Amino acid sequence: MRIATINPFDNKVVKKFRELRDQEVDECIRNAVLEFEAWKNMPVASRSRYLKSVAEILQAEKKHYASIITLEMGKPVRQAIAEIEKCALVCEFYSETAAQWLNDEKIQTDASNSYVVYEPLGVVLGIMPWNFPFWQVFRFAVPAIAAGNVVLLKHALNVPQCALAIQEIFRKAQPGNIFQSLLISQRTARRIIAHPAVKMVSLTGSDRAGSEVAALAGQHIKKSVMELGGSDPFIVLDDANLKSAAEIGVRSRMQNAGQSCIAAKRFIVRPEVYDQFVAMLAELIGKIKVGNPADEATDMGPLAREDLARSVMRQVNLSVKKGAKIVAGGNRPSMKGAFVNPTLLTDVKPGMPAFDEEVFGPVASVVLAKDDDDAVHLANKTVYGLGASIWSEDIERATRLSRLLHCGSVFINGMVKSDPRLPFGGVNRSGYGRELSIHGLREFVNVKAVWVG
Repeated sequence: MRIATINPFDNKVVKKFRELRDQEVDECIRNAVLEFEAWKNMPVASRSRYLKSVAEILQAEKKHYASIITLEMGKPVRQAIAEIEKCALVCEFYSETAAQWLNDEKIQTDASNSYVVYEPLGVVLGIMPWNFPFWQVFRFAVPAIAAGNVVLLKHALNVPQCALAIQEIFRKAQPGNIFQSLLISQRTARRIIAHPAVKMVSLTGSDRAGSEVAALAGQHIKKSVMELGGSDPFIVLDDANLKSAAEIGVRSRMQNAGQSCIAAKRFIVRPEVYDQFVAMLAELIGKIKVGNPADEATDMGPLAREDLARSVMRQVNLSVKKGAKIVAGGNRPSMKGAFVNPTLLTDVKPGMPAFDEEVFGPVASVVLAKDDDDAVHLANKTVYGLGASIWSEDIERATRLSRLLHCGSVFINGMVKSDPRLPFGGVNRSGYGRELSIHGLREFVNVKAVWVG
């Protein structure tokens, strides 16, 4: 098994890391259990101050931590800084809201007193991906910690320095084992899930990984939250503001080199505006500056790994073979590294990888819809169900259609994004459970009813 930092800009190995041995992992679990006994009894106000300190560290050193993201997975530095700032935001959000949401809740029954208490579960294992290597960790870890749990992290093997940096941040705020990053294999992660001291697992990743981890958690009767893949529809109706739709659509699809589960992946467009909208997408995509992610002028860096770039090109080439047309890109630039040129495909239909699969790269697929009903049908014709976007000047019309979409969130005239104030998650093969907001906090607690006669 290889744990290493490989710079995707030039595919050079920067640093290698050793996997933790079984006895070292066992020691980390013991430390987590001991930490939990103290942390769960800490007043919520103290936990909130701790998260506030974490936010301050992130803001003070955001350029340093952003540079690690850029080095390990190729994210342009401006986007990496924004990711760190969002992590600080979620810390501040739960530092301000956790106390209110964890208060005992009085319920009127036939008892003299009855109420619900929200108690932490214990040690929580997070299995997280590389595409937003800080944000996706903080998105699950912060509400878990705010609720009184302690966290073990098994991060993606290509972002070990991100994993260790996150542990460093939490320990700077308060020494101890509230948060521990474990450089381990999938085999060891399976052993941790089975460990009796670990009470819950939260995974963000592919539906294949989610299926395996969820099955193992279920085997051991442990709660799990699964945030999995997506093939989000971006529906453009005939009365849409095409300029805004095109600008937001390109930003949604192309940021982070298209490596986002909630990116707009399938642009489903009414025939009245199809040609005009395609032309606008092509013009905007043609302006994207691809290059060194460490350069602040760069809009798009490489994909995170060479194998990922090859996989995206396989999906593009097979879709073209089945009848899709390349309007822009569709190839790899001559520069070294895991680059794929920003690509626009039209005439995309069901049965093509660009429609049926999650394309985790900078490829916008445009699909023709006959009418509103057909747009909804095409949007729902997927195994996923994470997010969706609808563009129309008629809000009542868009709202009606939003009720017909099978997904976890719908954004009308806006880009699908995760917001600490709103629940985040999906249905179908996009997973189950919710992160963020009050719903995300209460995923990490035992909801206990107390009845007094």
